[in-house]
Amino acid sequence: MKTVRRLFYADIVSAVAFVALAFLSLSFFIDFIDQLADVGQGGYTVVQATLYSLLLVPGHFYEVAPIAVLIGTIYTLSRLAQSSEYTILRTGGLGPGRALSLLASLGMIFGLLTFLVGDYLAPLSERQASQLQARHKGGLKLGRSGAWLKDHGSTPDGEHSYSINVGSAGPGGRLNDIRIFEFDADGRLLRRIAAGSALVQPDSIWALEAVRTTRWIVGPGPAQAVEEQLATLEWHSGLSAAVVAASVSPPSSMSTLELFRYIGHLADNEQAAQSYQIQFWKRALYPFACLVMVGLALPFAYLHARAGGVSLKVFGGIMLGISFVLLNNVAGHLGLLRDWTPWMVAAAPSALYLLLSFAAFSWLVRYR
Repeated sequence: MKTVRRLFYADIVSAVAFVALAFLSLSFFIDFIDQLADVGQGGYTVVQATLYSLLLVPGHFYEVAPIAVLIGTIYTLSRLAQSSEYTILRTGGLGPGRALSLLASLGMIFGLLTFLVGDYLAPLSERQASQLQARHKGGLKLGRSGAWLKDHGSTPDGEHSYSINVGSAGPGGRLNDIRIFEFDADGRLLRRIAAGSALVQPDSIWALEAVRTTRWIVGPGPAQAVEEQLATLEWHSGLSAAVVAASVSPPSSMSTLELFRYIGHLADNEQAAQSYQIQFWKRALYPFACLVMVGLALPFAYLHARAGGVSLKVFGGIMLGISFVLLNNVAGHLGLLRDWTPWMVAAAPSALYLLLSFAAFSWLVRYR
């Protein structure tokens, strides 16, 4: 059995590595060509475009890992079946259950590697890429409306709530185009703070620069607006630097733990968190897709060689992989639109393909 395991693992790992390298090379080339359009703007050079494209490689590996596992495993098993090696192994006692257990162990190893890359290496490289983009492209844009955060705190006048808008993120954690709206317990606007930039310190104090405050004073007479301009202002907040960084970063640059903490922050402030919940469950369950892919590839070993060559089977594997990625993305969008349960949305594609693999495997083992 050790010899069979060594044969399977060596061939499958080499095939998966080759497929992953091909996908990553294509992704790097596309990213690099896309970045060439910005070369020469704001000191952005070809070297920085190359570095930026390289920093995106771990994230691409995380995305294509299940497809690479599927295609590489299908290629290896189809080649063994075509050369009758798999038939000899079956004659020597390699039953369906034992073959499935061998591939399941390898699938768990691929899943662990995918988890480590997706939860540690990819978020780190994504943050470095964002910092590089912010440093040389004049800041990281956060969409048309920017990023919104909510906070609340107790004051001598009672409980106050705050809505904070961040226009863009700069290098070194600096935030640009800040707007802070302060409301009282009845929802009346009390103060508006506009700042050109801000830096969130470790003690959750925002160091605002180029500040303009507007305070509304309600008295017996007409309401009055008092404006004041300041060079700097320290604003005490309950938002930590980690929460602020998460709010201005794309979900792909957040680990599973960071997503979990940020979802808790959104829930505490009664903000919509379903998109992040779906992303959290996708991140938590996505490594298991590698286990599903090796199960989906095993039936190809039981197809007779005359039913199609290796290239045809690999093409079928590519189509299966593309359909899985497509279904995974569509399920996320549908779940967000239909307000479905996040963990069910994330688990549905893998569960469907796992059932498909077991059905195909059972049919081939019984009738072929």
